[in-house]
Amino acid sequence: MKRTLLSLLATAMMSATALAADIKPAILFDLGGKFDKSFNEAAFNGATKFKEETGIDFREFEITNDAQREQAIRRFARDGNNPIVMAGFNWASSLDKVSKDYPDVDFAIIDMVVDQPNIRSTVFKQHEGSYLVGMMAALASKTGTVSFVGGMDVPLIRSFACGYVGGAKAANADINVIETMTGTTPEAWNNQTKGAEITKSQIDQGSDVIFQAAGGTGIAVLQTAADAGKLGIGVDSNQNGMHPGSVLTSMLKRVDVAVYNAFMDAKNDSFSYGFNVLGLENDGVGYAMDENNASLVSDEMKATIEAAKADIISGKITVHDYMSDNNCPY
Repeated sequence: MKRTLLSLLATAMMSATALAADIKPAILFDLGGKFDKSFNEAAFNGATKFKEETGIDFREFEITNDAQREQAIRRFARDGNNPIVMAGFNWASSLDKVSKDYPDVDFAIIDMVVDQPNIRSTVFKQHEGSYLVGMMAALASKTGTVSFVGGMDVPLIRSFACGYVGGAKAANADINVIETMTGTTPEAWNNQTKGAEITKSQIDQGSDVIFQAAGGTGIAVLQTAADAGKLGIGVDSNQNGMHPGSVLTSMLKRVDVAVYNAFMDAKNDSFSYGFNVLGLENDGVGYAMDENNASLVSDEMKATIEAAKADIISGKITVHDYMSDNNCPY
């Protein structure tokens, strides 16, 4: 009996090893790098969680320029990596091209839809989360002026900005909202000098709460706001701890969940394709509360935000998505 049990255990261990060998996950980060404290780092955290839970390692690559995109996808696919996850909408055109040449490889892209049979496209209702932090900004503001610093000027970032304006005006119809984008090229995600300059300019115009959706550039936005005694709002990851007591909240965008699910579904042979949407109703977006910002958000403020969250989920409040028509009605 003992010999039989040992034999069964060995067989089970060999099967587990074989299963692990069948999946060679990989993740490709966008400009700004995996430790941007924001979007890319959230993606990295999702991959790391998968590794910690399963023992299966993942391959990774941080691009330094756009010319590397297609080459990187092809190299990973050619080397047998599967699934391959791309963090960021800028991967879309390269992925659309390469995926056709590797029909047996499972791909996933975050923040963009690429319509191919072997691709999972995950997008977020960032406008809903931005609406909530916009309300919080207006409620916290003492000057009656708040602001937004975006990274690259694209519809996705305009969607953050529009939701933020909508929420701020819902909380205070007379609020003044300043909006500034960092640039029109991918370099806008990693231009901390300009991020600091924009933030200083907005503060000079009276803004005392600044929401950034600017990748690595946003690090400078939060630093500049904190140095000036103003409040910042983080994005994607929980950035409250970067400047405790100076970050009002962070608009959470669960990129980590998207990456983790893609890897885990592939491991479990349940990888699905097509359009996948994460919003307030399934905790795909939200806002961060912890010990770093607890003193900044009163119970009354939180109750107001939670009521709005419930109304968005129920459909009582509809937050306009800029990406639906490239228009912001607020």
